[in-house]
Amino acid sequence: MTAYAIAHLQEAEPHPDVLEYIERIGGTFQPFGGRFLVHGTPHEVREGTWPGHVVIIGFPSLDQARAWWDSPAYQEISPLRSRHIASDIILVDGVPVDYDPAETARAMRGGSA
Repeated sequence: MTAYAIAHLQEAEPHPDVLEYIERIGGTFQPFGGRFLVHGTPHEVREGTWPGHVVIIGFPSLDQARAWWDSPAYQEISPLRSRHIASDIILVDGVPVDYDPAETARAMRGGSA
């Protein structure tokens, strides 16, 4: 099942380290089947606040996303970003193609699917 690395990056002044990070990050997730789904694109806030930027990287599985995050290649460049940009980053599994939210509601109510 597809998994995602999702980052909410706060606004920051451009820094040479961040530019190097951006130049190098693609090479770190390619061996794990990762690819950018959202990067450097504007977003529309429809509810609440969301200052900063959104980055979403898709992976074939949560195991692949974890392997990328823990990889020596990514850990080597991570400080180039984290020293200059405050961020929240999560890894999360997607849902199957046939996902039915009504079944989730029934399960939450304690009913059978």
